[in-house]
Amino acid sequence: MRAFYLLPLAAAALLFGPAPAEAAVPSVDPAQTVRGLLAAACEQNQAKFARYLPVRSARAYARLTEPSRVALMKRFSFLEAAGKAVSGEKSAVRCESPARTVEMEIGGAELQENLAFLPVDVRLSGAAQGNAPPRRVQIGLVLEGGAWKLLSAGLLLLDLPALELEWNRESLEANEHSTIATMQLLAQAVENYRRSYAHLPERIEQLGPPAHGAASAAAAGLLDAELAGGAKSGYRFRYVIVGASSQGAQARFELAAVPLAYGTTGQRSFFLDAQGMLHGADRRGALASEADASIAKQPAN
Repeated sequence: MRAFYLLPLAAAALLFGPAPAEAAVPSVDPAQTVRGLLAAACEQNQAKFARYLPVRSARAYARLTEPSRVALMKRFSFLEAAGKAVSGEKSAVRCESPARTVEMEIGGAELQENLAFLPVDVRLSGAAQGNAPPRRVQIGLVLEGGAWKLLSAGLLLLDLPALELEWNRESLEANEHSTIATMQLLAQAVENYRRSYAHLPERIEQLGPPAHGAASAAAAGLLDAELAGGAKSGYRFRYVIVGASSQGAQARFELAAVPLAYGTTGQRSFFLDAQGMLHGADRRGALASEADASIAKQPAN
């Protein structure tokens, strides 16, 4: 799991400053804000979680890739998969998932001008946890626009604008690396289809799993449903047969992959030519071609 990219909490004074004399009375108390924040993180509800972020952080959060937004919420829920927030006492949040249950008890708020700090005792239950003692995490809030918003976790300031560039770059590079492997997987699936049915598939969809029954030429079961749908890991894939006919051993094919969102889900475009050579280049979201630089095949896992 990614680590936070954080700044010392003392920097909060530079970003937010003391509360103005005419500051409005908060519409909710700090504990209620933390409770809503933790419930949103538990359910991995991105829209609700964003409501508890200051304007500056909310804008950066919206620009993060979805995996990065989910990774951030996992830091507050202590769960890998989305759970269910169960209603209970106002000072507690119970987050249930198939793997384990997390109980978070919220302590009293310490107020410092326009800042509030609340201790949260986290208890994890599950086979791997045993009777482990609770963890204590301090959540910091800042008063903005008459409402409390998330400022910090532990003793460090959560700086989402700084996270945005770092996390999106990591996600983009991971998508590109995954797509190179996927291109090779897709090419192998096409060849396996040829060996089984003595001709090339007309569409990528024919490589996917059958809805029911045994595999066939219409649904060969060589790819998962997501990839057979033409998109995976932030990339969209294109498959074309080159030559006069799809019949026989002489038929060849080409594959191409372009980012679904250029600069966010990927930067380079990729092209596998009819000879099986992989090429890649930054085409600003357009198709790559055999004129682009070749890319060495990745070693088998």
